[in-house]
Amino acid sequence: MKKSYLLDPIQILHSSDTKVVCDSVLLVDNHIHAFGEEARVKAKKLKITAISAKHLLLAPCLVDPHSVLENHLNGKVETISTLLLKAAKAGYGQIALLPRGSIWRDKPEYLQPLSNYKKDVLIHLWGSFSQKGKGKELSPHKELLDFNAVGLADDDSIIPIELLRKGIMLNELQDKPLLVAPRDKTIQGDGIAREAVEALRSGWPLDPIESETIPLAILLELQKQYPKLNLRLMNIATADGVRMLARNTSNPLSTVSWWHLVADQSFLTSTDIGIRVVPSLGNENDRLALKEGLRRGVITGVSVSGVALDDAETKKPISERAPGLNGYHLVLPFLWQELIEKSKWSIEELWEAISFGPSKVLNLPEEKLKIFSNRWVLFDPKKQWVQNNFDSNQRLGTSSSNQPWKDRTITGQVIDCGLRAETKATPFD
Repeated sequence: MKKSYLLDPIQILHSSDTKVVCDSVLLVDNHIHAFGEEARVKAKKLKITAISAKHLLLAPCLVDPHSVLENHLNGKVETISTLLLKAAKAGYGQIALLPRGSIWRDKPEYLQPLSNYKKDVLIHLWGSFSQKGKGKELSPHKELLDFNAVGLADDDSIIPIELLRKGIMLNELQDKPLLVAPRDKTIQGDGIAREAVEALRSGWPLDPIESETIPLAILLELQKQYPKLNLRLMNIATADGVRMLARNTSNPLSTVSWWHLVADQSFLTSTDIGIRVVPSLGNENDRLALKEGLRRGVITGVSVSGVALDDAETKKPISERAPGLNGYHLVLPFLWQELIEKSKWSIEELWEAISFGPSKVLNLPEEKLKIFSNRWVLFDPKKQWVQNNFDSNQRLGTSSSNQPWKDRTITGQVIDCGLRAETKATPFD
C-alpha cells in the first residue's frame, strides 16, 4: 500500500558533494515531493501531519559492486526475485553480479535473461573475462561489452597473467572496468584462515599472506604498464595488501568485503558461519588496517559479496563447507555500529564507502536524492531487532541459511525504502 508522510525534522544526506543537514522531507506514494519549507507547505495542503524523526536518516540508495547469483530462475536457495526483494528491503538500489553461475555468463545470450529485468533495483552484469571462467581462453569481450556488460571479471581468484595481458592488449575494454581478485588459489591451498597467531591457536588450516600479496604485486605492475586500464581489485583482505596499495603511485580502485570490516579471527570459532569466506578472514590488525585504508580512500568501496548457501551446506564441517556469507540486511546496521558508533566516522564517510565509492568501482553515476524519485533509504540507527535466519528468510522468500550471528540482537535497521519490492505499509503506521 502506498502511503505518504512528512518527516520533520530528519537528517538528510542528498549526495556525495553535500553534508548531512537537519531538514524536512515530504514523501508521497514512496516518492520525494519536496524538502524544507516547501515540504511543510505541500504537506499542509494535503493534510499530512508532521512526524518527528530527528534520529532517522534519509539518504541515497546503497550500491553493491559484486555478488553472486548462481541460478536466477530455479535456484533452490536464491532467485532473482528473492534477491531483488531483499536488496530493496536493505536499501540497496544497485547490485552488480559476477559471471559465476550454473550457466557461466561468458556470452551475450547468457546475459540477456537477467538484462530483461526492469525493476527499481538495478542489476548490472559483469561479463566473463575467460570462457566459462576457466582462465584458458578469452571470452568475446567486445560482444559482452556491446551487450551492456558493466565490465569484465572472472571469479574470486587472479586470472592467469598470460591471459590477462592478452586480453588487455586487445584493447577491447576501452573505458570499461576490469575486476580481478588478488588471490592465488595455489598458494592458499587448503587454508581457510589467514596466517596469524589466532588461526594457529585455533588449529585452522592456514592461508599464507602471500596468497594475496604476490598476485597483488602482479596486478599493480600491470596497472603501471597499462595506465589507461580501468583495473579494479576485488576484496583486499590483509594489512599487507593495504600497505602495498598505499605505497603504490598509480592505484587501481578496489573493494573490501563488509564482513572483513566487522569481524576477525579473534572473536569467531570454527562453528561460526562467518569464518569460512573468500578471501580468508584475518586478525584484528588486518581488520583495523582495512578500516583505515577505506577511510583514507586507499580502498574505494565496500562490497556485499553475497553468496547464498542452503542449510545442508552450512552444516558441513568447516573444511568441507563452501565459502560465503549472505545478508544484505545486515550490512548497514553492522557498518554503522563499527564505523560510526565505535570509530567515529561521519555519515558522509560511511556513504562514500557503501554507495558513492562502489558506483566509482562500477564506473556508473552515483545515487542521489532527487525530487519525484523513489530512490531513497530511511535508516533508524537506534532500532533493535533480533537476527533470526528463519524469520528473515520467510520475510524475504529465500532459503539461505549462511547469515551470520543468528539470534543476536542487532542495533540499526533500514525501516523503509522507496524502491518497489512488495506492497507494504509505512514504518509509521
